[in-house]
Amino acid sequence: MTKTVLVVDDDPTQRRLIQAVLEREGFSVAHADGGRTALEHLGSGAPCDVVLLDLVMPGYSGQETLADMRSRGFTQPVIVVTATGGIDTVVQAMQAGAADFFVKPASPERIIVSIRNALSMGAMRVEVDQLKKKVGGRTTFDDLIGESAPMLLVKRLGERAAKSSIPILITGESGVGKEVIARAVHGSSDRAGRPFVTVNCGAIPENLVESILFGHEKGSFTGAHEKHLGKFQEANGGTLFLDEVGELPLDMQVKLLRALQESEIDPIGAKRPVKVDVRIVSATNRDLAQAVSEGRFREDLYYRLNVFPIEAPALRERREDIPALTEAFIRRFNLEEGKRVMGASPEALAFLTAFDWPGNVRQLENAVYRAIILADAPYLQPHDFPAISGVKAPPELFDALKSQVSPPTAQALMEALPTDSPVRILDGRGHLRTLEEIERDLIQLAIEIYAGHMSEVARRLGIGRSTLYRKVREQGLEEHIRDAG
Repeated sequence: MTKTVLVVDDDPTQRRLIQAVLEREGFSVAHADGGRTALEHLGSGAPCDVVLLDLVMPGYSGQETLADMRSRGFTQPVIVVTATGGIDTVVQAMQAGAADFFVKPASPERIIVSIRNALSMGAMRVEVDQLKKKVGGRTTFDDLIGESAPMLLVKRLGERAAKSSIPILITGESGVGKEVIARAVHGSSDRAGRPFVTVNCGAIPENLVESILFGHEKGSFTGAHEKHLGKFQEANGGTLFLDEVGELPLDMQVKLLRALQESEIDPIGAKRPVKVDVRIVSATNRDLAQAVSEGRFREDLYYRLNVFPIEAPALRERREDIPALTEAFIRRFNLEEGKRVMGASPEALAFLTAFDWPGNVRQLENAVYRAIILADAPYLQPHDFPAISGVKAPPELFDALKSQVSPPTAQALMEALPTDSPVRILDGRGHLRTLEEIERDLIQLAIEIYAGHMSEVARRLGIGRSTLYRKVREQGLEEHIRDAG
């Protein structure tokens, strides 16, 4: 998604100059002619990913605006700009929470670097906060990504159920994020901060299910060299999430039912039962009602687990959430892989939103991960998702020619070059096209591939930005810049 920069400056000329710089780099720009206007913009919920704030403004200074932003809970990174303020003023702004500063007039490169650094730091803070919540068992429904109608229903039901100790059964296809919902239930309950223990019932060997769930005493069976508590005792005081509960063997279903009814377990080899205080949240991608009718799942356990059902929607049923999910995955993988991808291009988002996603959110996550690893441009392009978009990256034009030992004839060149090459070297009669024609097509292709990001186009072509803009004017390619941007 395109990042929005809020430019706060009382000088309209400065705002227009900065806007021109930012829009050339693919940013969206919003304007505010003063601090109060900026606060109104932020309070309205309008898009804003970073604030470019002039410190010296009449009536309501940048320092006052920054302090007011933080007091109202606006967390967007702020870059302060000054033309006359001294170092003390800048230091005060940094102490008040500014991410960076520069002195007017600043070069376009300095402005862009500062904004990208601020966005990266902001994304890092968001990810660190999310990780702290997850590790501390304090993820809530506010942390769930999605404002579609199906997700709003999930949030509303989950928040109500979390306030009690009622057993919850989360249903839905594989990969829809059932564990994320379970964590939000735990973090929104009075058990938040206590243990959240996950058990994938379908991944446990059948002969180890009882030991893993209920624990065992030392020497209770061959190989039991020490005492093992089991997942129920690990989750004591907190929440036990039974993922794929429909995969449990029938004999274990009986013991699970007793544990739920009596709030006590029988570890293997123990002389007496052990009391436990555990909130149960279970999940399945199977139709448990059908499994009951077929005798593969106990009816009494089914009704014990299915007191409060929550259905997690498939991703194709909440397509409007795909851009926000994609942005969240880009932010996380940027941090994990040390990349600086700004987002996904509108064309890429269109492909992603239209796709059916049989693997749901997990498949989208993996697709974004692969794209982040391979991406060269600031924004992910359709060819970064070849399995989704069907668009392949531009082929290397001369690979087929490298294997030629002797100078090829024109006919051999025609046969060796791919028929779908985006830039043709030869004309229809097998003769070389003029350098000017090839250069024009190559520049046009580069503008399309890198979505009008002219700094990246110039870098890839090995020429300076001023040279690139001159060639664009000479070749009459201005329209392609507007289309790509």
